[in-house]
This record gives sequence, C-alpha cells and structure tokens, in this order.
Amino acid sequence: MHKRRVVVTGVGAITPLGNSPSALWENLLAGTSGAGPITRFDAAQFDTRFACEVKNFNAEDYLDKKEMRRMDLFTQYALAAAQQAIADAGLDKNSSLDKDRAGIILGSGIGGMETFEREHRKLVEKGPSRISPFFIPMMIADIAPGHIAIQHGFKGPNYTTTSACCSSAHALGEAYHAVIRDDVDVMITGGSEATVTPMGVGGFNSMKALSTRNENPQAASRPFDAERDGFVMGEGGAILVLEELGSALRRTAKIYGEIIGVGFTADAHHITAPSPDGEGATRAMVLAMKSAGISPQDVQYINAHGTSTEANDKTETRAIHAAFGEHARSLNISSTKSMTGHTLGASGAIECLATLLTCRDDIIHPTINQTATDPECDLNYTPNESVRREVHIALSNSFGFGGHNVCLAVKKFHQ
Repeated sequence: MHKRRVVVTGVGAITPLGNSPSALWENLLAGTSGAGPITRFDAAQFDTRFACEVKNFNAEDYLDKKEMRRMDLFTQYALAAAQQAIADAGLDKNSSLDKDRAGIILGSGIGGMETFEREHRKLVEKGPSRISPFFIPMMIADIAPGHIAIQHGFKGPNYTTTSACCSSAHALGEAYHAVIRDDVDVMITGGSEATVTPMGVGGFNSMKALSTRNENPQAASRPFDAERDGFVMGEGGAILVLEELGSALRRTAKIYGEIIGVGFTADAHHITAPSPDGEGATRAMVLAMKSAGISPQDVQYINAHGTSTEANDKTETRAIHAAFGEHARSLNISSTKSMTGHTLGASGAIECLATLLTCRDDIIHPTINQTATDPECDLNYTPNESVRREVHIALSNSFGFGGHNVCLAVKKFHQ
C-alpha cells in the first residue's frame, strides 16, 4: 500500500524572539537572545531572576476581551499561533474543507499554571467561594485544542499530549500518524506553555535546573558550552498545519516542507535525569530514520534538544555519536534553546518549525554563547554564527522528564 505523504502548509508562532514565524526565524538567524529580567512577577527573592518571556503580545489581536479573561495565557498563545497557521494555510477561506477530517492535537507539559496559582491565592486569602467558576476549564491542558476546535469548527481527533518537554513533539508525531493512517486530511498541531510564574521558576530553582547567571541573562543559555550552568525558562507556542499531500496539491497550498518519520522511546531510567549513555535518545533517532526510510548518511542537520544543562548536553552528544557513527562529525547541530530558552512543552513545536525553515532556506541557525569547549561535547554545534548549507533532511530532538524521547524527521519538499 502506498504510504500517504504529510506536508506542512501553514505555520504560526508566539515566542520570546517574536510573535510570528518570520520574526522568530529572523532572530534565530541573527543569533538574538530572548532572555531578560522577569517582568511577570517580582522575582527579587528568587535564585533566578530572568527568563525568555514573550514580548509585546496582545491577545486582543486574536480574541475579544471576554474570551481573553476566560483563558490562561498558554491557551491564548495556542489560539493566536493557530489563527496564524490556519490563515497561512488558507484553511480559513477554504469552504470545501471537510471539517470532520480536520483535527487538532496540541502539547502542553503543564497547562494553566498561572491560573492555578492565582486561584489558589484566592482560596487561601478569601476562601473557596471566591474561586472562579472558570478555574478548571482555564487550567486543564486539553482546553487549548478544545477552544481551537470551537473557534474553527474542526471535528476530527482532538486532544492534548502531556510528556514534559516532549509534549508538542509527541503531538506532532501523533498528528503525523493520524494523517498517515487516513483518519484525517488535515491536522492542526504543536503546543504552548506559559510557566514564567513564581511556582514555575521556584520549582525549577529548587531542583537546581535553572541558570543563575543573573548578571548577564543573554549569555545564560549556552548549550554544549563548558560553562553552562542550567537552562533558561522560556514560554510561547508554535502551531503547524499538517496535511496530506494530495489535499495540499488540490488546494495549490504553499508547502513549507515534509514530515517523513517519527521515533518515540523511553529511557526507563530516572524521573528527571537522562540515561547517561543516551540509549533512549539514540533509539529515538534510529527509529525516526527507519520510519522515514533513510540512512544516517542522508541527514545533514540536527536541531538538538540542547537544554544547556550539564547532563542533557553531554548525553545528547553521546546519543548522536551512537546513532550516526563517523557521520556524526559531518553533521551541523544547533540548539534553538540557546536563544528562545527552554519553552518546555512548546519546545518541540517551535524547534520543528525552525528545522523545517532550515530545510526550506538552506541556512542553519547558530548555537549562541559558545565560548568554552567541553571535551564531552565534541561535535559541530554551529557556534555563534549562522551557516549556509544545503539541508535536504534533518532531525529535531526532544527529550523530557520521565525519560521520554521523541525524534521528528523532516525533509525539503520535492513533489
């Protein structure tokens, strides 16, 4: 049986580097850091007082005030990015679209944390009668795809994947499988996160997971660098429209690239630490390549998970060596998180978008803040400056607390 092909026909993004895919891409190529002092709350007593916040986002550009007040910020980011992507794909003007065969799968690792914290303060300070009747539907992680379906009338599969930092990468993989299986023709997929909150920052500080480079936030996210001291909290969201190729061609849709394979694995090792040998990450990459029908030598670029933590970066390096052998040294690798920070459940979608644009434009964004060599991180991480290179096939890696691993394989589109 002929395998259905899955292409990307629309994209949207709300990120620390800009509130559109073009702004995100321009700033990634320029090596711009999205980090700065936290403005969401008074962080004076926190070990970490900076983050990669979304800037100049106006939800009223996408929602009316009444709707806005009933949505957590993570949902607002998702709806805004979805509106961009659906309009970009031309689906908002496509009267012939079978909405029963258009679905939505989004990822969020945490959901409405800001809402939870606010309503809990009301409980403690004013009693249970003051909790908002919208508290539960504002907080739950699955509400974002629900809102998008209501807004656009899409009645296909609709749910949320929650797997920590793999959440939106799992969503993309599940959406890809839904199109491959012929369950749908179109999937709206990606993810969002909004955890720059006192509990979010305080919780990761207590784990010693965040950088504390408060004197120089823009130099704090430094994946694969010997002087890395933890990740930088980020926020935002990205949405991709995945579509069966025939459907896209019939609509003469713009095509950004093609999703060609997916690998899902688990470390089965530790609740937060990656398996030291990178075995689970290795298998995710190998399975993605097998799913895509490609060999390691066919890949030119990897968008790394690249968190800027001590354990992750050296483990991912070992995994790439194991999956690619000698070809590992021929790859360009870069970490989007060096500029966006770690957007947690949204990171897989933001990074898959960056990987698609890498293939489209044949230019690889840098890993910034590369100043000190770590002998255990010995590959080409595209240090500090963008590099022009033909990229036909690329991988995007996501790894999450709980030992989750996802690898997405993407390809420059050729009919």
